[in-house]
Amino acid sequence: MENFQFQISRLLDAPIEIVQFCSEKIKVKNVQKGEFFLQPGEVCNDTFFVNKGLLRMYSIDKNGKEHILHFAPENWILVDRSSLYLNQPSDYYIDAVEPSEVLVLSPEYFDFLAENQPSVIAKQNVLLHKHISSLQKRITQLLGATAEERYVDFLKTYPNIFERVPQWMVASYLGITPESLSRVRKELVRKK
Repeated sequence: MENFQFQISRLLDAPIEIVQFCSEKIKVKNVQKGEFFLQPGEVCNDTFFVNKGLLRMYSIDKNGKEHILHFAPENWILVDRSSLYLNQPSDYYIDAVEPSEVLVLSPEYFDFLAENQPSVIAKQNVLLHKHISSLQKRITQLLGATAEERYVDFLKTYPNIFERVPQWMVASYLGITPESLSRVRKELVRKK
């Protein structure tokens, strides 16, 4: 338990004592590979902090093709913000890629934390702006970057994920086929 309290303290720039005081409002969920936190049509009611394991957020198009938007390894947060904050049914799935320990953080948790440490609100705003910035960068890359550029950025963003997920998931995240990903990887090895 102490590990997640330290991580949340660091993430939200809140004193560890305040995080520990608010910890009774956190639900810890241990899930197996493939278990869902969210499915299309459901409203996302919580934010998910990955203490151990790996989650992903994705959609499936009308042709049955999967499109991974995000991975969330240890110490990352994953949430469908549109669904959570606008109370709209989600278009996305969030599931466990591997057995995971996830902290389920309700909006009430963040409210309670902010009441006891008002600086948390400013830190949440900074995190929100960083998230928006990363989404804008991701959209720009999908629209205009080469597959190689997207792959290199993926390795920087998720340095330890490639070994933990099947190649087709990485290809889905990059918006390319697994065969194209193999070619990109071979080309990068050849250049080095």
